[in-house]
Amino acid sequence: MTDLLPQLISALILGLLGGGHCLGMCGGLMGALSLAIPAERRHQRLRLLVAYNAGRILSYTAAGLLLGLAGWALASGPLATVLRSIAGLLLIAMGLYLAGWWSGLTRIEALGRGLWRHLQPITRRFMPITNVPRALLLGGLWGWLPCGLVYSTLLWAASQGDALRSAALMFAFGLGTLPVLLATGLAAERLVGLLRKRGVRVAGGLLVMLFGLWTLPGPHQHWLMGH
Repeated sequence: MTDLLPQLISALILGLLGGGHCLGMCGGLMGALSLAIPAERRHQRLRLLVAYNAGRILSYTAAGLLLGLAGWALASGPLATVLRSIAGLLLIAMGLYLAGWWSGLTRIEALGRGLWRHLQPITRRFMPITNVPRALLLGGLWGWLPCGLVYSTLLWAASQGDALRSAALMFAFGLGTLPVLLATGLAAERLVGLLRKRGVRVAGGLLVMLFGLWTLPGPHQHWLMGH
């Protein structure tokens, strides 16, 4: 359990700095949620945005738990080392993505397009969003939208070989995405601009890659821990 804290930090960073990618997936809906609320009901805007994002984060957490159960079933004997190696390599790949040096992770999005074709028509039943339950359910469905960053994080979380840890990492990742999407819905351009700065993204990407190197099995772990 000693490595749980750096993993949770990695998940938060992935969500926070990967928020720029999330804007392409959910940013339009965030703006639509904001604009669709009449002026006399603006006090409900934050509540609806939070409910939508809560549903989305809960769907990430549920996916982490389900796929984590499969990882737990495989994490025995030599497969444990294989899963840890996969986790480390995925973290390095995600760090490269956050820094803007490699975008190959987006190819993973093809894995969920079949499922999304069945879910997308259902999302229309909850629009327009007029109350918190509708926002919560729509967010829960939208959490399954094909997204290379989410899928990569999910595979990394599932490779831990512990279902509860996988769920915790996906929950932390979802919390990381919250500031950018809430800021978009509330028209807080300054925060979004800060998180999109090149230096911030490169620094976060390097930190995630460092966690990835530390995750990979080998004697280098003791050297990294010493520094």
